[in-house]
Amino acid sequence: MKLANERVAARSVPIVKELDSLLSRLDHLAMVPGFAPQRRLAFARALQVYAELGPQSPLAPLPEEVALADLLLYADFYPEDGQLTLIEQLRDVITEHIPEEERVWLDSLKHSYIDLVEVRPSQPGSRRRQLRSIGNGRVYEIPGDSLDRSIETGQMLLTRLVREPGDPESPLAVLAGPLLLLSAEDARTLYEETGAERREMEVVGGSFELGDWPEFAKRFGHILLRNFARMRFAALVEAVGEIRYRTPEGLPHFYVMALYEHHEYTFIAGGMAELEGWREESPLRINVTAGSKKLRRFLFPAKGDAAEGAEQARITVTATELYVECDSRERLDVIKHSLAAAFGFSLHFRGEVMQPPARQVTTEELSTQQPLTVVVSHEEDRALLNAFLETVYLEWADRESPVLGGETPRHAVRTSAGQAQVAGLIDDMERCDFGLLRSGVAAFDYNKLRAHVGLC
Repeated sequence: MKLANERVAARSVPIVKELDSLLSRLDHLAMVPGFAPQRRLAFARALQVYAELGPQSPLAPLPEEVALADLLLYADFYPEDGQLTLIEQLRDVITEHIPEEERVWLDSLKHSYIDLVEVRPSQPGSRRRQLRSIGNGRVYEIPGDSLDRSIETGQMLLTRLVREPGDPESPLAVLAGPLLLLSAEDARTLYEETGAERREMEVVGGSFELGDWPEFAKRFGHILLRNFARMRFAALVEAVGEIRYRTPEGLPHFYVMALYEHHEYTFIAGGMAELEGWREESPLRINVTAGSKKLRRFLFPAKGDAAEGAEQARITVTATELYVECDSRERLDVIKHSLAAAFGFSLHFRGEVMQPPARQVTTEELSTQQPLTVVVSHEEDRALLNAFLETVYLEWADRESPVLGGETPRHAVRTSAGQAQVAGLIDDMERCDFGLLRSGVAAFDYNKLRAHVGLC
């Protein structure tokens, strides 16, 4: 879906003066207090996706989406409380004079509908541009100056066209203002998703009267708007998933992490050295406060590139822990399955984190052609690590530890021997702190853990 990589183009074009005046009159009727509940109902249908999420919605409707919803209200909506449609109400107005040049547009507007159209090639010497509906192949001919030169042949538009007064079979039409521009691929997706929904409605209702595109678009044009909004949200999710997180040095930032506990260092480290796809980092590029003889790191190189700094994942094995770091939850799942197959119950899972650092990212940034790159500072990284380690280690105090023979650290410290063993464990964890392994600065205050288990 290209909406994730292309800026959603939306604009409004000038409206024929008489039609514009007519729309203003309809808008005035729509704002009458007695019509307010019906107006809310119409907007809830047309802008359903945004309305359901309310203030929590990461996207607001485009002004052109709102304008198309207005047009649905003016020309397509049948009130559910017995009131006349807005067009019928306007026809019955006797308190003010409506010029005939405006009134002649009423019938054309009444029979118009939201449509998905393709911009056709301009004809030499013609003062008109052709648009073709992908719903039923209908061809519209609009004034040539309605669309600026930036809208190219083949561009798809979600818009509303109003037939010029006169011959009802004439292809001559005008744009009613708002345009939503889509790629051919996105337009096809929108049309197919709407078509599938239409067929489902026909099957459930036991009637195939919706098979005619103009009738369907007239009665259910809000479904086109709703599906367009869904595509915007799907594109946003896709774009967020494609964000590339980098360290200040330009390397991939491994915000996805998992921690295991073990008591078989030789077996685990030796097994990692034999695990397919992984290579050992030598010499170690790690800063630790006091060093540790039991410390090995393994890298998973980026596909097709085993150069230094191009890894997709890291695994660090310490005397009693195993850290996994990678760049996506999907990759973490693959690594976890691989570790389970290789080491079985020798590894004891302690926790994981898969949320990147919180960052305000605008939809405009996500709409650029290339995936967005976000640089995660060392301070943000340490905050992420601290939150992860605090959760895991404070829970560790009350979980059975393989290093302690199945006892919990809190229970083990009740004896002098247990105190010494737990203190030694925490000292070793501190020497190989996850933050030290990543950036050379400790990420967790181990005195908090010592106090938590009862050592001080």
